[in-house]
Amino acid sequence: MDPFWSTPKVRALAEQRTPGALIRLGREHRGWTLAALGARLGCSAATMSRLERRTRITDLTLVQRAALEVGMPRHILATSLAPPLSAIPVAAMVTTHHHAVEEDPMRRRSLITATVAAGPIALMAGLDEALAEPPPATPGAAALDARLVRARGLYDSGAHHRLLAALPGLIADAHAAAGTRGDFDRARLSTVYSLTSALLVKLGRYDRARLTADRARTWAEVSGSPLAAAAAARELAIVLRHQDQALAAQRLLTTAAADVEATGLRTDAHASAYAQLLCTLAYTAARGGQRAGALAMTEEAHNAARRLPSTAPPGRLFVVTPASVDLYAVGIHWALGDAGAALEAGRHLRPEQFPTAERRARMSTDLARAWWAWQRPEQAARELLSAYRTSPAEVHDRPAIRDIVHDLAERHPHVTGVRELRTVVSPGRA
Repeated sequence: MDPFWSTPKVRALAEQRTPGALIRLGREHRGWTLAALGARLGCSAATMSRLERRTRITDLTLVQRAALEVGMPRHILATSLAPPLSAIPVAAMVTTHHHAVEEDPMRRRSLITATVAAGPIALMAGLDEALAEPPPATPGAAALDARLVRARGLYDSGAHHRLLAALPGLIADAHAAAGTRGDFDRARLSTVYSLTSALLVKLGRYDRARLTADRARTWAEVSGSPLAAAAAARELAIVLRHQDQALAAQRLLTTAAADVEATGLRTDAHASAYAQLLCTLAYTAARGGQRAGALAMTEEAHNAARRLPSTAPPGRLFVVTPASVDLYAVGIHWALGDAGAALEAGRHLRPEQFPTAERRARMSTDLARAWWAWQRPEQAARELLSAYRTSPAEVHDRPAIRDIVHDLAERHPHVTGVRELRTVVSPGRA
């Protein structure tokens, strides 16, 4: 490492959480002008000037690229990206009231319930505040790994509002750990941001999802974890696809899949990551109308998944089984405009093949999309009702599924189940 990055000035700027100032310092150390660094990154000198002067980060990807270009070490970048240290001493924050909340499970549950009852707008506002500046870390917080498992469980069960309520504290405490510890803690923070992005995509909040996916990629990069990097790249690609940037999403997924394949796929964890990336790449290609490529990648995903167990072990970052690839095939054929092939691909799928409510409901919504495209409103309504009874959030929180319900209600109001579905997505209307 260049001794320059060990100087007191560098350490002070890192502790002040000012990556822009560090980039400026690194640029000047190399004798580059703003225009010279901008040319290396494909940006204007004015863009680089704004990046160096701002105290609030608006483009994490550009910050990361600029930091690497000027030679900033990963640990310096990680420290500078951590949230500002609270000016309030930890001892001052541990009040009697706080202890009562920490030690009294009933009271803690009541507070969480009250937060959730505030509604999605208030919950989203709380997450927005945490993304702008994470709240102070929780003194004596429970083990982060266990909390992340519980958060993932909320996602898998469709408890979107409860997860929204839990994420600000989880982000804050994961940041505190990542700012002072090692690569594992940084990989965990990346995973927290990937989970946040996945939830925001479910809710149709793509701008926020782009921000959290960018952060997931940055922290995965500084952690050096190939699996965290693969998960973050996948989440960002999904956001890009929703933002009509399919080609950029495909390039990102192709690179991520190649990086995972380069590990030799010697473990099931890496094989699962590879199969998942291929599935997402195939679906992205299908949404872009690239039939041959989508089908070829689907077959490759099937090949990669054949060696995997039918039930993924707990805690695996990529939960891929042969059945989950078959479920992706349903969506891929639907995206290619072949509803008949989609229904054929899902003919042997059964709810018991999927361990989580989210995946079981996703099976039903994917089949419902195919039945609706096949102009079979009765079957589409039946599958949507099944999805709702398995995980209500998969119907009332997903914009694309709500659209199908609205179309059913408008065009086939007397089909069995449509009245109930309309009430689900439009409370007060029947």
